[in-house]
Amino acid sequence: MGASHPCNRKPKVRTNSAPLRASIILGIWTFTAAVVITLPSQRAMLGLSFFVALPILLLIILLGVLFDIIGVAVTVADAASMHALAAKKIPGSRQALALLKNRNSVSSFCNDFVGDIAGTVSGAAATALVFQVARINPTINDVILGTVIVGLAAGLTVGGKAAGKSIAINRANEIVRKVGEILYYIEETTGLTVLQTGGRPRRGR
Repeated sequence: MGASHPCNRKPKVRTNSAPLRASIILGIWTFTAAVVITLPSQRAMLGLSFFVALPILLLIILLGVLFDIIGVAVTVADAASMHALAAKKIPGSRQALALLKNRNSVSSFCNDFVGDIAGTVSGAAATALVFQVARINPTINDVILGTVIVGLAAGLTVGGKAAGKSIAINRANEIVRKVGEILYYIEETTGLTVLQTGGRPRRGR
């Protein structure tokens, strides 16, 4: 059989390994942060009273919901309105554009990294609350109590994120602008640049 004609050879398909590499790195960082944060937070919660530990648990859940809102808003926000604000030199507009330029990284950080960490820590905090209540009242059924508290934490997290996603989609530009303002004041106060700008961010979907 003769050699195949060069025109008949199939071109080599190049695969982009960057997303896979970024996912692996994010997974490693999430695992490390979860282990480092969960143990001391659980020990700290065990040393607090129920009426102090419960608001902390709710605060952790709220933090996860807020970052989830930011992650969704950055994904769908329109860059054109931010360019218009930047043209007027509105404080925070440059930071808002930086959020959109890095929207994939920002979304992964907010939704995956912070969201998963908040979920892990809230679960540990809920478990610590069960121990707290069981220690105060040994007659209580800790299995039922644990189920109720963990279920409550999960319900608040899922329900909060569902409501937050609707808000993020409908008010994406406003949310990104507000986050940009916060980053602006942080940078003005500390002198540190949180996100680098440059290039033209693509439009939201």
